[in-house]
Amino acid sequence: MELKIHFVNAFTDRVFQGNSAAVIITEEWLDDNLMQSIATENNLSETAFLVKHPENDYKIRWFSPLTEIDFCGHATLASAHVLFSQNPPCRQVQLYADAVGSMNIIRAENGVISMNFPKIEPQPVSQVPTALIEGLSIKPAKVLVNKQAYFAIYNNEQEVLEIQQNPDILKKLEPHDVVVTARSKKYDFISRYFWPSNGGAEDPVTGSIHTGLAPYWSKILDKKELVAHQASQRGGLLNCTVTGERVIISGSAVPYLEGTIQV
Repeated sequence: MELKIHFVNAFTDRVFQGNSAAVIITEEWLDDNLMQSIATENNLSETAFLVKHPENDYKIRWFSPLTEIDFCGHATLASAHVLFSQNPPCRQVQLYADAVGSMNIIRAENGVISMNFPKIEPQPVSQVPTALIEGLSIKPAKVLVNKQAYFAIYNNEQEVLEIQQNPDILKKLEPHDVVVTARSKKYDFISRYFWPSNGGAEDPVTGSIHTGLAPYWSKILDKKELVAHQASQRGGLLNCTVTGERVIISGSAVPYLEGTIQV
């Protein structure tokens, strides 16, 4: 079987930065084991698979090299970029995922893509897990949690930049991942994302976690519109707007590779 595949760098306007995702569009779902094998072989943060959907434009699923993921923002951005590229006059697409629902995605005239996601706001934890404290080299000032990850809040961005993680210890927090974050001088806030349970040591740019980060920092900073930087080695820029029960996350994407795989 031959399948067309696209590699796209998301949340950046330059190649070799942002977070890479693979995108595969098919007429019907491939076998789950095959999708996982393709994602493992690609060895990117996520591979997105899309099929036509009767009520939306497409249904989407995401696979890391290790497992299927409930929600992935950067691979959604990459997928939208591919769909818009295939139909240049198009300015809006609707995607659907079981864990997220319908996602309205709009492309502006300048090419920036905005994705409308549900808010997944974190809440304070009653007791901080020992694995979280032992797995991070700097103790956080505050800890919250949502269904995706623990949020380790720090006093300044330098601590976030300097943190070292112990993946073997943080993996004990499964199924939760860990995001570390602080206010920033250049941006509204910065973050880093560790996910040894679900994908790898550190994710370059994580769109999904900003559905929790943006509402948190929106309250702290008393701002509805925020600029966020994920301070990984590759780095990424995200514009976030908090409105009601939704978070709009916007960013750029750059194509890197288009080809055919044999499976």
